[in-house]
Amino acid sequence: MHCTQGLFQPSFFLIFVEWIKVFAMRSVTKVFLLGAIALAVFAAWWLQQPHGQLALAKATGVKNSAAPASVAPVAAAPAPALVEVTRARTHAVRDSVQAVGNLLSRQSTTLRPEASGRVAALHFKDGQRVRKGQLLLQLDDQLERAQLQQVDAELALAKAQFERNKELVGKGFISQAALDESAANLKVTQARRALAQTQVNRLRITAPFDAVAGIGNVHVGDYLREGDTLVQLQDMDVLYVDFRLPERLSASLRSGQTVALEFDAWPTERFAATVIAIDPLIDAQGRSVALRASLPNQELRLRPGMFARVSLTLQERNQAVLVPEQAILPDAQGAAVIRLSPWEEGDQAGGDLQQLPSDTVFRSERVAVELGLRLPGWVEVLSGIHDGDVVMVAGQHRINRSGQRARLAWVQDSDLVPLAPPGATQPVAQASAEGRQAEVVQASVTQ
Repeated sequence: MHCTQGLFQPSFFLIFVEWIKVFAMRSVTKVFLLGAIALAVFAAWWLQQPHGQLALAKATGVKNSAAPASVAPVAAAPAPALVEVTRARTHAVRDSVQAVGNLLSRQSTTLRPEASGRVAALHFKDGQRVRKGQLLLQLDDQLERAQLQQVDAELALAKAQFERNKELVGKGFISQAALDESAANLKVTQARRALAQTQVNRLRITAPFDAVAGIGNVHVGDYLREGDTLVQLQDMDVLYVDFRLPERLSASLRSGQTVALEFDAWPTERFAATVIAIDPLIDAQGRSVALRASLPNQELRLRPGMFARVSLTLQERNQAVLVPEQAILPDAQGAAVIRLSPWEEGDQAGGDLQQLPSDTVFRSERVAVELGLRLPGWVEVLSGIHDGDVVMVAGQHRINRSGQRARLAWVQDSDLVPLAPPGATQPVAQASAEGRQAEVVQASVTQ
């Protein structure tokens, strides 16, 4: 009872009212502060917008002080970028595949005696040209010739006996059996004579074909046994070169294709050969196909066993369009090139763009291209670029799409990778597994 009455005392009531007022004032303050913060955020956002900045500029009397470029009356054009350029050019190029091989003689043999005997005479010199049938070595044949003379005498007697019996049979003096016996004796004697002649011939060693004799180690008086090595003969008028290529190139290979050969002994020359045979069997181990080419060698400049670097021509184009490899840009469709032409059409009237003032503005054009053969420092373009087109070789980080403005700095030919000089064979920048390469057609080939 006393507590309830205490709550309604005047002093307590006044304190309670004052507390309510303070609480209400604090709530209003919080609401006001929150509203002020929200208004400030909105004002800051509005001033960031183009129309807000424009209104602010008008209100303050400052013209274009903070207005973005998008609302400026005229946008300032970027200065033309300076890029390095050169012209596309045409040249004859050859697509070839590389291999290695060894020279082989068209015919070769090692002479060996078919019978034992002592060397009676030598009829050749080391390294000498010999002709087919030429006597090269004579073994002692005195005994065999004596036997041949004996058989010749017996043969003459057998022939005379047979002729007499033929006359006697006709006159009826001897029987037919006697004639037949004399005929058989004649045949036996003829066979013995052929055998004796063969024994004599086996002691004469002759050249089986036109060739060049090697270095022998036989002297007069040496005793040779059957099968001993006498000398090697090499037919060098025509040489063969055997080499292998990957099976993936089988569809491009055919007899009659031209092969260029290089040898360390003749470093400045290339020799022409012709494919004469392609092995029908693919090597299962190396997945390669064997080829044989032939080349004339009447002057005997080349020798069997020489190591040869082989270049087989697969295709050749006389008017290939080439650009420096720096001009090639990667593209979603494969590759692209930046081509440049004068911004003002009237600037082309002079014809020679290199004579235009240095401040002439050019327009860029990104052109999708199809690439062909690769050479050292150069790439063949099959489509998209033509002979004489101005292409960019440096500055693609500034000019890489169509419609951009550029000024040109012409690259001198001396600053580019030179095309292959006559007689040179240069490897491709990105050689494939089969050893293919492209080269400029300038080298002469020795027939």
